[in-house]
Amino acid sequence: MNSFTASDVPDQSGKTFLVSGANTGIGFEAAMVLAERGGRVLLGCRSEERAADAIGRIEAAVEGADLRFIPLDQGDLDSVAAAAELVAEEDRLDVLVNNAGIMMPPLELTTDGFESQFGVNHLGTFALTCQLLDKLAETEGARVVVTSSIAHRGGDIHFDDIDASKKYGAQDRYQQSKLANLLFAYELERRLRASESTTIAVACHPGIAATELGRHMPKIVMLAAPLFRVFFNSPAEGAWPTLMAASSEDIEGGDYIGPSKRGETAGPARTVSSAGRSHDAQLATQLWDLSVEMTGVDPGL
Repeated sequence: MNSFTASDVPDQSGKTFLVSGANTGIGFEAAMVLAERGGRVLLGCRSEERAADAIGRIEAAVEGADLRFIPLDQGDLDSVAAAAELVAEEDRLDVLVNNAGIMMPPLELTTDGFESQFGVNHLGTFALTCQLLDKLAETEGARVVVTSSIAHRGGDIHFDDIDASKKYGAQDRYQQSKLANLLFAYELERRLRASESTTIAVACHPGIAATELGRHMPKIVMLAAPLFRVFFNSPAEGAWPTLMAASSEDIEGGDYIGPSKRGETAGPARTVSSAGRSHDAQLATQLWDLSVEMTGVDPGL
């Protein structure tokens, strides 16, 4: 399908989804639609207060919505492990939607001492996914969705300065984390196939959407944003690639989904291509091994 919107999401009754970063923006919009289609949605959020607000808004719009708050801070590996344990208590997990992320903050460190963008966007995603693979494997045809960005095209993995102790550029480190997301998604798919798992891994990106994610952008960009917002996706539109990746019956492992218009910045979702570097299996293996070392999480694939 080359023109997927929320209206194309099929009935999801009986399925359970974990959506990280589900209290705002694209994560919230995806959670809303999945709940509307009858899915049980677990909202992975850092703040219980903001999660409660999001749950209240979904319940007000969706009669009988089946929702659960899962405390989840991807900048804290202990929180990630605790979230995975809670999800493991569920009867089933059909789809893990790795949506949570940060973009271009000042240099910060996670609870575990990692540069925050690499730590939250990639290592948190890696650790959460790997700790839920056994749960996903209990359901035939389960999915892992990993959210990247068009920014991955400018990315490189700084193995010689992964903690940014030598140099930090907010944009450069964001691009690195988004390339890491794609390298991980493709490598996970390769390893799942080699292990003959029925779980698949797919990736997506929202194009340019007007969400809270851009709050650390330079002031001049923020001031100009309202002038260009007509060309951007709304949060609901930005969720279309996520929804396609999570629910479309035409998806295959290793697919990458993004917007279809204006250079993948807006419009209905479709299958798109990623930068050649994202398909570098040697680079992906090196990143996988580093991720296991840094997180202490090894799924044994």
